Amino acid sequence: MPERAPSTGPTAEAVSELPNPAPRPPGELEQLERIWAVPRGWRLLSAVNNTVIGYFYIAAALLFFLLAGVLALLMRLQLAVPGNDFLGPETYNQIFTMHGTVMMFLFAVPAVEAIGILLLPQMLGARDLPFPRLGAFAFWAYLIGGLMFFATLFVGLSPSSGWFMYPPLSSIKYAPGLGADFWLLGIGFIEISAIAGAIEIIVGVLRTRAPGMSLARMPILAWTLLILAVMIVFAFPAVILATIMLEFERAFGWPFFIAERGGDPLMWQHLFWFFGHPEVYIIFLPAAGMVSMIVSTMARAPLIAHDLVVIALIATGFVSFGLWVHHMFTTGIPSLSLALFSATSLAVALPSGIQIFAWIATLAAGRARFATPTLFILGFLLIFTLGGLTGVMVALVPFDWQVHDTYFVVAHLHYVLIGGMVFPLFASLYYWAPAFSRRPLSERLGKWTFWLMFIGTNVAFFPMHLLGLWGMPRRVHTYLAEMAWQPFNMTSTIGAFILAGGIATFLFDLARNLRPTLSRPAGNVWRAGTLEWIENGSYGARSIPHVTARDPLWRQAGLERAVVEGRFYLPDAQTGGRETLVTSPIEAMPEFVLRLPGPGWTPLLAAAFTTAFFMLLTVKQVTLGVGCGALAVAIILVWMWDSDPAPVPAVAIGAGIRVPAQATGPASHSWWAMVVLILVAASLYLSFVFSYLYLWTVAPGTWPVAMDPRLADTRWGWASAALLGAGALALGMASVALAAPRPRHVLLGISIALAVVALAASLAAEIAGHLHAGLRPSAAGHDAMVFLGIALQGQLVAALVVMGLFVLARLATGRLDAARRATFDSLSLLMRYALGQGAFGLLLLHGFPRVVG
Repeated sequence: MPERAPSTGPTAEAVSELPNPAPRPPGELEQLERIWAVPRGWRLLSAVNNTVIGYFYIAAALLFFLLAGVLALLMRLQLAVPGNDFLGPETYNQIFTMHGTVMMFLFAVPAVEAIGILLLPQMLGARDLPFPRLGAFAFWAYLIGGLMFFATLFVGLSPSSGWFMYPPLSSIKYAPGLGADFWLLGIGFIEISAIAGAIEIIVGVLRTRAPGMSLARMPILAWTLLILAVMIVFAFPAVILATIMLEFERAFGWPFFIAERGGDPLMWQHLFWFFGHPEVYIIFLPAAGMVSMIVSTMARAPLIAHDLVVIALIATGFVSFGLWVHHMFTTGIPSLSLALFSATSLAVALPSGIQIFAWIATLAAGRARFATPTLFILGFLLIFTLGGLTGVMVALVPFDWQVHDTYFVVAHLHYVLIGGMVFPLFASLYYWAPAFSRRPLSERLGKWTFWLMFIGTNVAFFPMHLLGLWGMPRRVHTYLAEMAWQPFNMTSTIGAFILAGGIATFLFDLARNLRPTLSRPAGNVWRAGTLEWIENGSYGARSIPHVTARDPLWRQAGLERAVVEGRFYLPDAQTGGRETLVTSPIEAMPEFVLRLPGPGWTPLLAAAFTTAFFMLLTVKQVTLGVGCGALAVAIILVWMWDSDPAPVPAVAIGAGIRVPAQATGPASHSWWAMVVLILVAASLYLSFVFSYLYLWTVAPGTWPVAMDPRLADTRWGWASAALLGAGALALGMASVALAAPRPRHVLLGISIALAVVALAASLAAEIAGHLHAGLRPSAAGHDAMVFLGIALQGQLVAALVVMGLFVLARLATGRLDAARRATFDSLSLLMRYALGQGAFGLLLLHGFPRVVG
């Protein structure tokens, strides 16, 4: 907690407007500029601060958007006339697969994360997000991995089973090449990058807001990005597990999806769509946050029903996890399930409707300015509403049975995604460009861009509704002239090129007017009320303001001038390095100053070697791949070595408040990050538990029962459980040794080593027990699930072995003690989770078959 100066000076509340006097000491601003200076030339690639990485992120997302758009134009040329041979069937399937994959995995989610990386610190009044190197690693992994994946299109190694990769079409029998493997390993790796970005956003939103910016005063966009990140944590592990399972099946013959060997191909659809349908809202919710902020500014009025909109956002994120069977109405699932998921699919329209009415009411209540961002918002409202109406239609089971796998669904999907995400994104690019560019984008070109995109979208995709109703199936590369589908397909192709013309106009506008800058941008041309419009440098705001309203630039007179003059919190760099202020998660009270790292090459190198690890494994270069993986781990450990710096005296941030320059335990930002990572691991394991129980229900005849010789002897289970208990005891001893008034370093080191060894021995005993019982993962679905559970525990054990050695190295070099224990706290948290997961796994794999049998 912050320490107050012992003097009788004013309290923080009394001077919250002006915590520091002016004029500021000479050289203070110059010191900030020097410390936060962005590398020049080719060294710019080593930058880690959010502004540079945010620029890179948005540019990369737009690049993938353009690449996927070119693929879409190629498909429309193929379908423009019947019997066309412009693209062969295999080439068309590859382009179709790559278009959907790039749009969904390499553009949509990364684009909204990129907006968060760029805007959040300025919007929250922070100097940067709490893990700059993690954010840089996430970006470089996404860019390098995405480019290598897209390059497979030029060497004949692209996947051709569809962006959804349904088995058995994606199994080794029907897709024997490396294309499916590139999809599985490449996309799985890129999803890990998205999770890294989600950790950065969650901790950033909850712990680095400006003092006084309680959750109730937080901007709507920050709320939506927080919800997005939480949804990523719980949704993405399902598709990661699915990709692991399918790759294990393709590479090693583990029959997860092979029905005749105790698997089930529908299990892929359950896992994929548990990720896939929430992903639609992962994309839509941040777009809705952008719309809320732009509508408020353009109407020159606070957002009507602000609190109700926040509740609707949370409800949308929650309900979206109950929609995955929305895509599986024709798979033969029970009628009760159809009714339940149909009702859920209809219910999600309610919170979306609340937001739409709030935006319309705000525009009506204020004095709307019809600039380019406003036009894109109006286009979004129309197109997304039409997409929502067709969504209600396909949520009705009888109607869905008629149009499933037709172009009606293609039209619905594109109306929702283009209307619900692309139009808000373009609105935000025109809206926020003046905050980061020396010149705003052109209003004249912006209007041309909007009308071409609006007309093109409707001309391209509205006829597809009719094509679907008249029976044209999706995912076909040609059709017969007798079907009379040509006029509508030709119209759709013309619309696609009109849409492309709008995007080309936007690119011309960017080239002509965008001048990215880290200081003195065009500024608050819209007269908005949130903090990102305060003049920023590479260090963010000159000083961190005290916030007393949701729209501080509207409600707090003179705020911007006082911030720029350095009269608010932390106007200097007292520790001599990069810093930001960490505040409490609910009320945003100052807690400690977080010291941040500067530029470095480790994030880029770690991302490059991690990408090489996954790609080399894909092409069966195991030895070289493992070497690259080891190098990636080593580089990450190098960047982590100085992540828990030596303590320094408390820092005076203003208003007589002194706060520490480090924190341990639940107050630490690293503790919060590890908790989020554990939630990811738990989501991954819960997806495994679902899969295990699902296969038990669909293939009960292949499942062992009590007294079955295929069940491991209980003595192996008890031995594994005893070793888990020993690991827990050793970990407890380590915690006691570190917390002692005089830390016992020898006992601490021995206890850490024993805890890690006991955990690894428990895993070894579990493997030995199942092998001794005759189980082989390639034999049957049950056996494969058992060894998959062991593999998931094994990845935790491997991570903890590396972390344990790292902590022991810090202990040996005097970098671990009671005040400098963040690395031990992270190890302890993850190990406690691994012990719990291991114990639950024993109950599931040993106890469940005996109890139900």
